[in-house]
Amino acid sequence: MPHRIVSLLPAATEIVAALGYRHCLVGRSHECDFPADVLSLPVCIQPLFDVSGSSRAIDEQVRSALLESAALYGVRSDVLQQLRPTLILGQQQCDVCAIPQEAVEQAVCSLPSPRPALVSLQAQTASEILQDIALVADALGDPAAGQQLIARLKERMENLAQALEGVTELPAVVGIEWMEPLMSAGNLVPDLINMARGTPVLAESGRHSPWITWDALAVTDPDVIVIMPCGFNLDRTIQELTLLTEHPGWSGLKAVRAGRTCIADGNQFFNRLGPRFVEGAEVLAEILHPERVRPRHQGSGWIPVPFSFSGP
Repeated sequence: MPHRIVSLLPAATEIVAALGYRHCLVGRSHECDFPADVLSLPVCIQPLFDVSGSSRAIDEQVRSALLESAALYGVRSDVLQQLRPTLILGQQQCDVCAIPQEAVEQAVCSLPSPRPALVSLQAQTASEILQDIALVADALGDPAAGQQLIARLKERMENLAQALEGVTELPAVVGIEWMEPLMSAGNLVPDLINMARGTPVLAESGRHSPWITWDALAVTDPDVIVIMPCGFNLDRTIQELTLLTEHPGWSGLKAVRAGRTCIADGNQFFNRLGPRFVEGAEVLAEILHPERVRPRHQGSGWIPVPFSFSGP
């Protein structure tokens, strides 16, 4: 009997597709959008806050909900019942970014027997993503597919390392995961910066992204700033870019004065702990070492911030 998979996490959806089981996906989360054809699948969870608001408005809604112990996401149990999944993929990574494990477990308990298996991804780093891939492959009964995908990703990582071999100057890099208030990109992003031969600052690998102050950013004064807000694509980030560029502390930063600031597609390449993490590392390598890495992702994965935004 073929699997019937509901994925409640974009990274899980991408893992399933990369393993060759896209045809088994029957439901998705509201954020699952890659591969593009998954958009035709029924949505099984929805945010209970306005995701179209400004950065500040979204932050205030999330903070308020957390203070009141209110849910940020709701499960559409009626849709799950209609889909009759045999496997549901969730997460134990971040209760703000996706529906928490406990809520999924409650929804599964309400389903008629036989109930689906529930597998939760837990990756926070690049190496843990490979472990999650193996976990999903095992749940599909196809560990060989997991081993093959992991081997392909390791090969791409090695190709990138070879392209950057001999680089001795490792620029200090800050990833901006939220613009108002300021948040530095943690979890996976410091790993990707290291892979791209940079030095991550104001965040640590495997640790949740920390809130930072403008004073801390000024004191650190990184060589490169990559703006990659969680859940935002390039266009959405451009819409709110003035939150940074019109701040009085922006124009004095070393990276701004040197023209080494850019926008990256956080939604696709930096906020998902799935197989495209290697592309995130490639994006950063293009930004940090353009003399070594061909700009294959420029224009789609990242764009420079025009100097006119940077003040005098």
